[in-house]
Amino acid sequence: MRRDRRRLSAAAALLAMTAASAPAVAQKSGGILRAGHFDSPASMSLLEESTLAVNRPMMGVFNNLVMFDQQVAQNSPQSIVPDLATEWSWNEEGTELTMPLRRGVKWHDGQPFTANDVKCTWDLLTGRGNDKLRINPRKSWYDNLDAVTSNGDFAVAFRLKRPQPSFLTLLASGWSPVYPCHVPARDMRQHAIGTGPFKFIEFKPNQSIVLARNPDYWKPRRPYLDGIEWTIVKDTSTRLLSFIAGQADVYFGVTFPQLQDVKRQVPDAVCHNFLVNGSRNLIVNRGAPPFRLRRSAQCSGLARPGADPDRPAERDLRFFADGAAKKWPLRGSLKRASAFL
Repeated sequence: MRRDRRRLSAAAALLAMTAASAPAVAQKSGGILRAGHFDSPASMSLLEESTLAVNRPMMGVFNNLVMFDQQVAQNSPQSIVPDLATEWSWNEEGTELTMPLRRGVKWHDGQPFTANDVKCTWDLLTGRGNDKLRINPRKSWYDNLDAVTSNGDFAVAFRLKRPQPSFLTLLASGWSPVYPCHVPARDMRQHAIGTGPFKFIEFKPNQSIVLARNPDYWKPRRPYLDGIEWTIVKDTSTRLLSFIAGQADVYFGVTFPQLQDVKRQVPDAVCHNFLVNGSRNLIVNRGAPPFRLRRSAQCSGLARPGADPDRPAERDLRFFADGAAKKWPLRGSLKRASAFL
C-alpha cells in the first residue's frame, strides 16, 4: 500500500457535509493496509460483542446472507443486495422469507458452506440450538422468528410469528454474519472462522489484530489487499500522530479542526467526510449541584455567562468545508433550558 495516497475518514455528527476528496485511486492488487484501531475487543466473536471494536476489523472475515450495497451512501431497504443468499422472496402473508444460497462457498478451514450453517447460526441467536453464546446482545432482534428450516443444502426459510417488513434489514446489518456449524461458539472468540474476503490470523489483546487475504474467496479477483493489520492505539492523539508519521495508511474519526492541520502535514492525504449513525451524550444528575439552572445551562453551551434568562442565547458552531471555516448560530433560551434541569 503506497503511503502517498493515505486516507482519512472525518465523521460529522451534527451537520451534513459535502465530501471534498481527491479523484478515486485506481484499484491495484496487493499490499497490506495498516490501520490504527481505537480499542481492544473482548473477543473476536461478532455475535457476542456489541461495539465497533470488534465489528470494524472482523466484518471482513464473514459474510451475511444479504447486505447493504456499499456503493450507496445511505442504507435503506432498497439498497439491500444478495451476499451468501443469491435472492429472496416472501410468501403472500409476509410471514415466510425464502432464500436460495450460493454454491461453492468454503469456510476458511476448507469446509463447505451449506444451509445447515444458516440454521445453526439463527438457532444460536435465538437460544434454540445445542451450542450457546456466552453473551447474546441481539437475541431480542429475533423475538418474532418462529423457526429456520432448510430445504436441501442450498435453500433456507425464515418463518415469522407475524409479518415484519423490517426483518430483512436485520439480516443486512453488519451484526448478522453467518457462523460455521462445525466450529463451537467458544472457539470463535479467539480464532474466528468465516467465509469472507479475509482470514483471521492473530489477535494480541491491546496490541493488534491481523487479517490475511482469503485466496479461495468466492468473489472473483477479490479482495484487492493481501491483508489488513489493525494496531490498537487507544489514545486518539497518538493514533492520529501515527497516521501523520506514516505508520498507518488510514485513520477513522479525524475532527474537522484537526483536518486542517493534517492536510498541512500530509498534503496528499485523501479525506472522506460522512455522517455517523451515533451520538455523544452528557448524562447529568439533575437533582444535584452543580447541574442546576443557570450554571448548568452555561456549562452545556446553551447560554453565555451572565446572560439574561429571557434573552435568546447565541453561540457559534464552527465547522469546516472545503478548507474554509463556517459559522452556524445555535439559539436557545436560558429559561427554557433551565426547565429541563
